[in-house]
Amino acid sequence: MGTHATPPLDSPARSYRFRIRFRNESQMPQYDWFALYRIASEEFGRRVANVEAWSGPTPDAEWSVADLVNHVIGEQRAVPELLARGTSRRSLRLASAESLEPSSPYEGPQHAWSVFAAAASAAAAVTPASAEILLGTDVLSLNDYLAELASDIAIHTWDLARATQQDEDLPGELVEAVWSHFEPQIDSLAASGLYAAPLAVDSEAPLLVRLLAITGRDGR
Repeated sequence: MGTHATPPLDSPARSYRFRIRFRNESQMPQYDWFALYRIASEEFGRRVANVEAWSGPTPDAEWSVADLVNHVIGEQRAVPELLARGTSRRSLRLASAESLEPSSPYEGPQHAWSVFAAAASAAAAVTPASAEILLGTDVLSLNDYLAELASDIAIHTWDLARATQQDEDLPGELVEAVWSHFEPQIDSLAASGLYAAPLAVDSEAPLLVRLLAITGRDGR
């Protein structure tokens, strides 16, 4: 399956932060976004573990498989520091520092993913729900930040699965939650420049297909 070269962690990949603004956030369904973030990370990690060819294309036109994986690794790598800025809890600072200093060099992207995903999850687990996370010029609640992380990982899990001919299905509860996070702001997604224009699909199509369509992906 093509080249087996291991991509460096700093290979070109977009790194972005954005805030999807809901028309009325008080009306958003309530989800356990920490649990969903863990699920999304597990799903992505399962696909990463099975990648062999890193130079192939992905549904993200600008990215190779290596770029896609490194983007998601980079997002996780930043989580402990971002969360530490939002809380003064000593336990979080210690968890972040210890998790980000592995005892051995990274042995490829699979190892890097396992290190930084574990560090991010550990940091989120000890962050108080009242923490406010500074993301660019926005201040997010912990729940909102985890919603963005889980949603980003979920979409990129499908990208990776499609690019590497792996299982494209995602857990139903994750798909439903990400749909609720993205669907009210279809116009904002496209206007952000981070997603292609929405695709037209049948209203009776599976929810995953409809979710992918509003991010400009054809999941059929």
